Amino acid sequence: MPKIGKIQVATGVYWVEIPEVQLHILCGCPADSVKHLMKRGLIVTKETKGVMYETGPNAVLLSDVLIQNGNFANLAEFPVLQMLYKQGMILPNHPNNTGVKPMLIGLSEQVEAQMQYIYRGNYGLVSKEEIMETGILSGMAHEMMRLKLRFAFGKISPAEELLDIRLVNSEPVEIRNRVFIRRIRLNVFEFQYEGETIEVDLNLSPHQSYEAPYPLGFHHIKREYFAVIHSGEGDGWNVNRPCMSSILMFQGKVYLIDAGPNVLYSLMSLGIGVNEIEGVFHTHAHDDHFAGFTTLMRADHRIKYFSTALVRASVAKKLSALMSIEEKNLFDYFEVHDLEFDVWNDIDGLEVKPIFSPHPVETSIMTFRTLWEDGYRSYAHFADIVALDVLKTMITDDDTKNGISQAYFERVKKEYLSRVHIKKLDVGGGMIHGNAEDFKSDMSEKIILSHTSSDLSNKQKEIGSGAPFGMVDILIPTSQNYAQQYALEFLRSYFPSAPVHQLRILLNNPVVAFNPESILLKDGVINEDVFLILTGNVEVIHTELGVHNILSAGALIGEMTGLYRVPSMGTYRATNFVEALRLPRSLYFKFVKQNRLYANIRRLQENREFLQKTWLFGEVVSYPIQNKLAQAMRFYTYSEGQIFPREMNSAIFIVKHGKLQRYIDEDVFETLTAGHFFGEECVLFETTSLFQVRAAEPTEIYKIPGDVLLDIPVVRWKLFETFQKRMKLILKPELGSMPPFHWREDYSVYIPEIDKRHKEIFERANKFYEAIASGKPKSDLEYALNVLIRSIETHFSEEEALMQKEDYPKYETHKKKHDQIVKDIFEFQEAFRKSDFQINKTVLDFFRKWIIVDILTEDRKFGHFLNSKKGGLLK
Repeated sequence: MPKIGKIQVATGVYWVEIPEVQLHILCGCPADSVKHLMKRGLIVTKETKGVMYETGPNAVLLSDVLIQNGNFANLAEFPVLQMLYKQGMILPNHPNNTGVKPMLIGLSEQVEAQMQYIYRGNYGLVSKEEIMETGILSGMAHEMMRLKLRFAFGKISPAEELLDIRLVNSEPVEIRNRVFIRRIRLNVFEFQYEGETIEVDLNLSPHQSYEAPYPLGFHHIKREYFAVIHSGEGDGWNVNRPCMSSILMFQGKVYLIDAGPNVLYSLMSLGIGVNEIEGVFHTHAHDDHFAGFTTLMRADHRIKYFSTALVRASVAKKLSALMSIEEKNLFDYFEVHDLEFDVWNDIDGLEVKPIFSPHPVETSIMTFRTLWEDGYRSYAHFADIVALDVLKTMITDDDTKNGISQAYFERVKKEYLSRVHIKKLDVGGGMIHGNAEDFKSDMSEKIILSHTSSDLSNKQKEIGSGAPFGMVDILIPTSQNYAQQYALEFLRSYFPSAPVHQLRILLNNPVVAFNPESILLKDGVINEDVFLILTGNVEVIHTELGVHNILSAGALIGEMTGLYRVPSMGTYRATNFVEALRLPRSLYFKFVKQNRLYANIRRLQENREFLQKTWLFGEVVSYPIQNKLAQAMRFYTYSEGQIFPREMNSAIFIVKHGKLQRYIDEDVFETLTAGHFFGEECVLFETTSLFQVRAAEPTEIYKIPGDVLLDIPVVRWKLFETFQKRMKLILKPELGSMPPFHWREDYSVYIPEIDKRHKEIFERANKFYEAIASGKPKSDLEYALNVLIRSIETHFSEEEALMQKEDYPKYETHKKKHDQIVKDIFEFQEAFRKSDFQINKTVLDFFRKWIIVDILTEDRKFGHFLNSKKGGLLK
């Protein structure tokens, strides 16, 4: 019998077990990984000594990369909660509370990020001061902390008290009980136990995605004036349903309430493209309401983000910890609208009132309303709430103790029972969720019970209704044709020079519906109709060219085929219910000719076709946005050996044909071919690149101005992702001819006193690296580390003084980064002093990361500021 077992649980998720030593490892933990384990029977309910509990993993192997193909690869919050509470590893007097902690295994940067994200997921904001920074007054902040500490059993505990960690590198590391793991290459790991080995590959192929644990089917949803689509009634443990969420339709626009796991799958099932989302109302930061946010960050427009400032701060801290991105930069991907507590906030005619809800993290329950003939029509979304009998146990007259006042309890009860037309409730029970029985006397017209992993009891069924996925409650029916409105908006974006009466010729055609998985246009066929997609998604497939993209609302299908009578260069297939304006080819041809649009359409189509084949623009970016990009593109040619100028130029340069080299000194770090790009540093950070670029052969490129890119979140995301990957290449010794911390003149910020310190830090970091690599004794390592730390402290002090002297506008932000780096360094130093601590190349990753972020990015911003101020030139 093999001693090590491996099971593929789902795409990108594996189970490795060594029963002899009671080690069970969840490998890969994207959203809903616990539900996948439950569906595979790897988590089951057992009883020991009269105690019921679940089985499951006791360790989690993290992906080397946080995000794969647009989705979080590492979301360990629910697996850890399942270990601590459902398995009982933290519960007093539980048979599974043996002193063994859940374990996180992975690269240091991923483990550190998960620890902080779990910490923020447990507690949200962790001090009165953090709460007050959101505008909450001192007295109320004190009351909120009293409540939070009562939920937390009196103490905010760091994640380190709850979890063990193992940092993985290329050398075998013992997990426990003689089981070892090593990293073979990116996202590929080998487990070893008593002569046996198992390999686990967590990489997704380019067109793979993490799958949902439940089927949803397809739903054809009519756009209404004011209606609620029920898009989830389960919780984080329900294997058959999405987590509690709703979608509001108001005046034809689509708004999400929360974005839980697999939100893209839910939207796809409902025939809604992510580019159709107008905004998201966010209740709180627990994963079952939060895990889908990368989907929204990858839209082609800045989706409006509605929450109270309190919730937004809690969300930002958790997302920042998870993604290692500054809090202030996270909301570059959204259009932020802060809501005020306890008042009606007007959102273009849709009014919303958020109410603070008792919960372990900052939470707002929300009521929505809009004016109609009989007054207001209203919908209340109460996620998450707490049972009144649980809340009652927290009442205390002593405001120095953790808990709540009697007055606050009465206020919460009154808000819970407020009368509305439709009210959706969290009835998950337990210590932190609601109880249906509290709403027996609620006078609302309709109550929907939600946020539960079990079937409703008869008592609950007497109180409220259920809401299967895709069910729609219409509060105000529509008398308008929103599809025609969408069509006019799209046509105007395509043909801004055409008069409206000409566009109405095209509008006077039928809107047709396509069933999911229907083919609109086959590869090699000359079509007789052009289709303007109004709702839903269409996939474009050309297997021989390796093309597989998703088109959203606004796409024109068959335009070039119809105009030029040439066969289609791909198959177009509905991925869900699709509505489209059907334009006869002959009419479309006459419209184009009459309005003299032929040449412009041809040029834009050629540019769009090129964009669609690139990684940067091919996925998600809609036709109207592609049109905008296509109009802004400019074409250039470069001869072999020609070097690109290095001045500040906020633009992306993307290769159409040929080959470019990105290099520093004589080291070539990357070769760029068709579809590859450069220039992201200047667009994102307004700094020049560390790399020089030259043409390795005659090359054609397109230049796209940076100002048209930054308002496209999915493109901004990919630029940032590319920037991070490229900066990591610089300090990989195998990719250059020099040691990893070798100073290069290209690193200069052109401020002599700062460059001098940077060179010193590089020199001392390299000596530290060499001491580790050559296996020097601990005393030598300690000396090298102390010398490096002193040099870093001196540099920070001198640089901050110069920033203050020169009135650098980003001084406060820069200093906060320095403070965090110093804190982390001292933690390393303290850990080193412990006898069982080993410094290895994994630890050195921290210094590499800091040098990338601080010296090669942040200090260059200051260098550019100071040189510009003094009339100099940052080369």
